[in-house]
Amino acid sequence: MDFKKVCVVGLGLIGGSFALNLKQKGFSGEVVAVDVNPEAVKKGIELGIVDRGGTDYSFVKGCDLVIIATPVGVYREVIEKITPFLSKGAIVSDLGSVKGELVYTCERLLKGRAPFVGGHPIAGTEKSGVENSVENLFEGAKFIITPTENSDKEALEKIKKLWESLGSEVIEMDPYHHDRVFAAVSHLPHVVAYSIVSAIGELSKEVGENLFEFTGGGFRDFTRIAMSDPVMWRDICIANKDNLLFSIKRFKEALEKLEELIEREDREGLKVFFEKAREKRSLVK
Repeated sequence: MDFKKVCVVGLGLIGGSFALNLKQKGFSGEVVAVDVNPEAVKKGIELGIVDRGGTDYSFVKGCDLVIIATPVGVYREVIEKITPFLSKGAIVSDLGSVKGELVYTCERLLKGRAPFVGGHPIAGTEKSGVENSVENLFEGAKFIITPTENSDKEALEKIKKLWESLGSEVIEMDPYHHDRVFAAVSHLPHVVAYSIVSAIGELSKEVGENLFEFTGGGFRDFTRIAMSDPVMWRDICIANKDNLLFSIKRFKEALEKLEELIEREDREGLKVFFEKAREKRSLVK
């Protein structure tokens, strides 16, 4: 690997998994962590996921790679705090689910101090916390890299090689296009899962029965992602607001169409609706 000392800012599931996978793949350098929660860093050290760390941003000193793995809503604050400690030649990258304007903001804030390379691993679980870090999480997964016209080519290549060494398939994508894509395939499913759980909570009151006691495997599979970190998803919804609202509108249209077919007891229409959806789902690898 091209890096000797790495700092992970935000030691949760994804940040912890990144650090863990670095070590698994033979990274011989030092991995340090910064997190607002000292217990997260303490746990990371105890588990051997990171070597040192704390709440002080001075741990960024001497690192040639800084990975931001916090909720996207605090990126500006994080960059302002790490900037005074960035070493010459350091690269800053991230693991966030929103890119778009955020990438350009990060580039602007770091201009003259360090190149920024936007990144998004398409991997994770509904769990949170460094103690839930996953071995080989990125093996065989896609990693989206979002260069701009301002990107430093050398930094871009180093980040690409890093993720390939972790076993990921690296795909380049325009930052704004990234947000349109993931508003549909990631952000929409999460808000739908949260909404279904909320709706069943309200239905429980109306029925006078705790409906969650009667859920089966289908419900658990479908709503698993509603166990994800609320702060992270709050920030994603706000940061990708316009694209997500557009996706929600399309979802509502599909739901209204289904509602109409049920209302009319349109047996053939329902069959066709389900067949088309089933066919599309079968194409997902």
